[in-house]
Parts: sequence; C-alpha cells; structure tokens
Amino acid sequence: MIAKQATEDESPFASHFTLKKILGGDVLTTQTIRHQIGVFLLITAFLIVYIANRYSVQNDLIEIDKLQDELQDAKYKALSSSSQLTEKSRESHVLELLKNNKDSVLKIASQPPYIINVPEE
Repeated sequence: MIAKQATEDESPFASHFTLKKILGGDVLTTQTIRHQIGVFLLITAFLIVYIANRYSVQNDLIEIDKLQDELQDAKYKALSSSSQLTEKSRESHVLELLKNNKDSVLKIASQPPYIINVPEE
C-alpha cells in the first residue's frame, strides 16, 4: 500500500503526441523528462558554448575598434610629420636658413650647375 502511494500518479509514456497533449503540458511529465535528459544537457551545453562564443566575439570587436582608432591616429601623425619634413626641406626654406645662419660654411651657389660628360671607353 505504501509503495503504491509513493509512486507518482502518471500515465505511461505515450508514443504519439497530439497538439492537445503538447499545449496542455502532458509532455512535461517526469517520465518524459527522464527520457529526454540527454537532449536537455546537450541543449544546455550548446547554450553555454553560444554565450561564450558571443562574449569572445564582442571582446574582439571592441579591440578591433580600439586598434582602428590607434591606426587612424598614427596615420594622422605620420601625415603631419611628412608635411613638416617636406616644408623644412624645400629649397626656399633651406636657402633662407643658409642666409640667416652666419657661422655656416655652406654658401649659396652663384653659378647654375652644369653637366660633365665623360666619354665611355
């Protein structure tokens, strides 16, 4: 009598499911859950992998954005340095520096350069 009362009052596992059984919650019996525990564990494992993968991808995207900002800053600095170097190495700027600097041994050429032709043997 005690063994009869200790067992759960459930209908046996049905091999076919109807819409009424699914919507009514009859498929969520203890026996059904026990038979499908592997599927539930597999779904849980897939959810954990999915969440971990999404977290990893989000961290990678944040780092990519940060590195792109750094790259753009480096490009702007290189462009600025290049323009400053171009301005300082212009002939007019160099000539002006030579005129203003009295202790330099370099002098501005008074004659234009000419080409020396060397005959080949």
